Amino acid sequence: MKFTDSHEWILLSDDGHGVVGITRHAQSELGNVVYIELPAVGREVKIGEEIAVLESTKAAADIYSPVSGVITEINQALATASESINHSPESDGWLYKIRLTNFAERDILLSREEYMRLTNS
Repeated sequence: MKFTDSHEWILLSDDGHGVVGITRHAQSELGNVVYIELPAVGREVKIGEEIAVLESTKAAADIYSPVSGVITEINQALATASESINHSPESDGWLYKIRLTNFAERDILLSREEYMRLTNS
């Protein structure tokens, strides 16, 4: 699992695909997420591009793509059960899956240790 300084994570596979979500730190800062706007399947995105919106009882937050690629799947369960992002943001609460188009971008992502230092966790 790799991380961004804007609090997204990506679990990369060897075949050039990734699963993306928000970190536990981001979820705790947001509070109870009550609405999620996910990207469309087939959408092509660039690294750092706004891709989703989360609304919580505290605030709204833009979510940015950690890599460039094409959206291949969204977590349909979040449409009816957004609570999984509140209880399990780094597993069941994943947001979308992406097929990477620029493999070199993986090298600029943060390790868990680097992310933990960033957030003082």
